[in-house]
Amino acid sequence: MKPAFEIPAEESFEAIICAGITTPFDIDAPARLDVPLVVSSPHSGRDYPAAFLAASKLDLCELRRSEDSFIDMLFADAPETGAHLLSARFPRAYVDVNREPFELDPDMFDAPLPGYVDSNSRRAAAGLGTIARIVTADMEIYRDRLSFAEVKHRIETLYMPFREALDRLLETTRRHFGCAVLLDCHSMPSSALDRRVDIVLGDRHGTSAHAGLVRAARESLEAMGYNVVCNKPYAGGAITRRYGRPAAATHAIQIEINRALYMNEDTFQPLDGFEKLRQDMSNFIFKLGYFSLQSVSTLTRASAWALPN
Repeated sequence: MKPAFEIPAEESFEAIICAGITTPFDIDAPARLDVPLVVSSPHSGRDYPAAFLAASKLDLCELRRSEDSFIDMLFADAPETGAHLLSARFPRAYVDVNREPFELDPDMFDAPLPGYVDSNSRRAAAGLGTIARIVTADMEIYRDRLSFAEVKHRIETLYMPFREALDRLLETTRRHFGCAVLLDCHSMPSSALDRRVDIVLGDRHGTSAHAGLVRAARESLEAMGYNVVCNKPYAGGAITRRYGRPAAATHAIQIEINRALYMNEDTFQPLDGFEKLRQDMSNFIFKLGYFSLQSVSTLTRASAWALPN
C-alpha cells in the first residue's frame, strides 16, 4: 500500500488559537468503503478558543498535556485502507467526548445543575468528567466557576455532533458489511506506565470486541516489535463501552500509544521515530481492516461476544 501521507511542516504540530470552534470534527473518507472498519481520534483536537484560554489558570502548553497529540496524523492513512477516519477538532480539555454527555462535577458550577446531569460520576469527581476540571498532575484548569448554559452549549455544539457522526459512520459500515469494527485511537503519557509498555489495547475486559479480532490486533502489533498489553491500565472509555456491542455486530477496540515513541512530551514536537510509527500504524490498520473483512461472518454472529479471550 502506497502511503498517501507526508509529514507536515513543523508548524502543523502547533495548537491553533481561534475565536471559536465552528467545525467540530473532520471526516476523511475513503474513495471506496473496502473494509468494515471505522477509525476515530477523539482526543487529538488542538483548536483552542481564545475565551477558553483566558478563563484558564494554565497556559497553552499546560493545557495541551491532556491532548492525545497527533494521533490523527499517525492514523491518517485509514482512508487508503478503505476506512473512514473521524478526528475531533476541539481539545479534550475543552470537552471530552470519551465520557457520557453530562458527567459533570457540581463544584465547578456557579448554580445547581439540572436533574439529568450525572453529578455522582466518579470520573467527574476526580476532575475528569465531560468538562474536565484538571489536566495532568492535578493542575486546575479554571479561574472561576462555570455557568451550566455555557457548558451545555459546548456539549450540544461539539460533543453531540461528534457522537452523531460516529453513529452514522458505524451504521453505514454495519449496513454495508453486516458488521462494523471501531478502532478508537488514543495516546498515553509515558509517566503513566509502571514499566516499558508501547501500546495498550482495550476491549473492556473481553466484552467490547470479538476475541479473535483483539488477538489479531495484538499479534499484528507484536510482530512489528511493540510491547503490547491488554486492558491495563486502560480497558476502554465511554466510546468503547457505548459502541462495543458484539451481540449487535459492532465491535470496538481502544488503542493507547506511548507518547515517548513519537513525540517530545515537553515541547510537543515529533521525534525521529514519528514516521516509522506512522508507517507501522498504517500497516496495522491495513491488517486489522483485512482481518475484519475476512471475518465478516464471524463478527456478524450475535454469539461472537461470548468467545473467550
